[in-house]
Amino acid sequence: MTALVHLAHERGIATLTLDSPHSRNALSAALVGELADAVKRCGKAPDVRAIVLTHTGNTFCAGADLHDPPSPKAFVKLLRQIVELPKPVVARVTGHVRAGGLGLLAACDIAVATGTATFAFTEVRIGVAPAVISLPLLPRTDPRALARYYLTGESFDAAEAARIGLITTTAGADADIDEVLAPVLDGLRRASPRALDETKRLLTAKVLESFDHEAGELIRLSVEMFASAGAREGMTAFLERRDPPWVL
Repeated sequence: MTALVHLAHERGIATLTLDSPHSRNALSAALVGELADAVKRCGKAPDVRAIVLTHTGNTFCAGADLHDPPSPKAFVKLLRQIVELPKPVVARVTGHVRAGGLGLLAACDIAVATGTATFAFTEVRIGVAPAVISLPLLPRTDPRALARYYLTGESFDAAEAARIGLITTTAGADADIDEVLAPVLDGLRRASPRALDETKRLLTAKVLESFDHEAGELIRLSVEMFASAGAREGMTAFLERRDPPWVL
């Protein structure tokens, strides 16, 4: 089988590339499993100072793969793994991000996106709720803005994503994202590994509290919603490229 996640290493930075462009890097059970394994390998590697998470194609991640979704429990385990990792994880986004992909983005410590990237919480439009992705999102994102985008499924641009705290910064329409990332990666290379570990622990304490207290209930909600008749109809309508019956 072709690998869905590729690992490269240069001067202390491990780059993990999601490489399933035919599915828009959707979160299949296989992709989630491969990414979890790659993150674990990087976490154990003494020569890795930080991780860059990026992608091939025009989409960072389209959310759950409706043909082969991971279990909510497995996805939550991956999100927590990224948050708990003692090494910083930097998202490099040059394409669109949807639904569950936004949970993956929120689990990262730093996120930079090009000005052409777009974002949307599309769950409500297919009859489900952004349940487990709320674990890293709610502690890190502006609550009023999140209410709007959770409830409407509207898409928004990188500038808005930066304003509401979903990403760290945008590279702008014409900027080279790697030039924007260069000082970030240089700073991580100059930092003491122990200092990075302890500093990340400070920054993620509130996020991990949400996992400790809310994960079980949100996994239950996710399972319930995805198994509902509304979700079955919503996902069928999405795959058939038509409106579900509740659209007015």
